[in-house]
Amino acid sequence: MAENSIDLQGRNAVVTGGGAGLGFAIAERLAQSGANVCVWDINQDAIDEAVAKLAGEGDGSACGVVGNVADVASVADAVKATQDQLGGIDITVNNAGISGPNTTSWEYPPEEWQKVIDVNLSGTFYVCSAVIPVMLDNGYGRIVNIASVAGKDGNPKAPAYTASKAGIIGLTKSLGKELATSNVMVNCVTPAAVRTAIFDQMTQDHIDFMLSKIPMG
Repeated sequence: MAENSIDLQGRNAVVTGGGAGLGFAIAERLAQSGANVCVWDINQDAIDEAVAKLAGEGDGSACGVVGNVADVASVADAVKATQDQLGGIDITVNNAGISGPNTTSWEYPPEEWQKVIDVNLSGTFYVCSAVIPVMLDNGYGRIVNIASVAGKDGNPKAPAYTASKAGIIGLTKSLGKELATSNVMVNCVTPAAVRTAIFDQMTQDHIDFMLSKIPMG
């Protein structure tokens, strides 16, 4: 078991956007802690590579499901496929997300706004809505929604990303209160800049702005 890990032996975990970057790092830590991990991603090649890497990380199993979190039917299919492979869902990490273009709010293309909201905010809602009934039936569940410091502070020239992440924070608070008396817990983390492939979607000026907010550089 990895240092600083917790015992997740026998638990079944889903990580959306788990094929690479931050999502894969989360999946890797869950696997090292003993969980059976199902990687959801829109890219089959990324899933195959991630599952191969996870195979030797812990005592649990690893599998993958192709799915689009922005599509309700796709999420429902992914939940069923995961249950078929793992037997249930105990843990879900909503990590899938995109940044969208970097431009001022008044110049932001409406279609790009909708795309970011669909993936980041609606996707998180769709997944939560699909897995919570499963968790309630099992009497146990843990959900972690990945937001961003942008959702707390607001990033210039990233209106859709900022709004979507602020929405995730609000959604998490709502769900947490709705489920407070159950054994299904919902929490949110707000990372600062993490150098992953999502940086490829951003301008260098925007990356520099985000990095400037980190006191240790």
